[in-house]
Amino acid sequence: MADKRDFLSLDDLSEEEFRSTLTRAIELKELRANGQEHHSLRGQTLAMIFEKASTRTRVSFEIGMFELGGHAVYLAGEGSQIGRGEPISDTARVLSGYCSGIVIRTFGQDRLEELARWATVPVFNGLTDMYHPCQILADLQTILELRGSIDGLRYCWLGDGNNMAHSWIKAAAILGFDLALACPQGYKPDEAIVRLAEERMRANSRGSLTIVSDPADAVAGCAVLSTDVWASMGQEDEAVARQRAFQGYCLDQKLLEKANPGAHVLHCLPAHRGEEIATEVLEGEQSAVFQQAENRLHAQKAVLEAFLGTNR
Repeated sequence: MADKRDFLSLDDLSEEEFRSTLTRAIELKELRANGQEHHSLRGQTLAMIFEKASTRTRVSFEIGMFELGGHAVYLAGEGSQIGRGEPISDTARVLSGYCSGIVIRTFGQDRLEELARWATVPVFNGLTDMYHPCQILADLQTILELRGSIDGLRYCWLGDGNNMAHSWIKAAAILGFDLALACPQGYKPDEAIVRLAEERMRANSRGSLTIVSDPADAVAGCAVLSTDVWASMGQEDEAVARQRAFQGYCLDQKLLEKANPGAHVLHCLPAHRGEEIATEVLEGEQSAVFQQAENRLHAQKAVLEAFLGTNR
């Protein structure tokens, strides 16, 4: 596939494509709700390499391919040759001969990029330590459904400057919205990602980034609050140190009340109730967490259509 495109980060979408993907995700959700089958990827197959544990990413990609008329093949790291040391370049070329596309959930972004470099079919980022683009699409689909627009809102990220924070920063730069991030010292987002986002915002005269250490400062004036666990997969040995560093970062009712009235709460799950988010907030009226989780299915179906070719 000489003209193949990969979805490695949100930078692989133009602003127009980003917005049309969100619109298409909502359309696909409505088709499903109405019991209308839509087999735009009939006969296509997606290889799914999972080197990190998963619930939402695996199930949503697998069901998404099925509902679009295609098929998904799951490859766990411990159950395939890639887990026994086969070079990723070899895996990429072999799977390209079998499948229409490949999704990988892995650690380093370099591993994803190497797979994409050798594959001759589209490669999708199911999560790396650097980015989680599919999750942000589902998050913004949720806000579009709830508010009718994703524009004119101030967004907030609370917690680690991790793959989710980086993806929120990318989205803010592409779509031109205001984003505030509260991260403790030593856990700020990648400086290069921040710099490139700020350069794009200045060039387009849209959007802003504010990075602070006090969560109360970040949530003020925000309509959307998002958070994540303090220790992600692969950081388990840092859990105790991170709990100390993130004291005061729990998204509880007191902090929520400092945001705009009616602000919506997001969490990419799994959640550690009582740590990064209070149970009363996660289960409260302002939480959109489980609508957000469902939307992983619809947003990824829209991405699969866009990159594997549609037949609407």
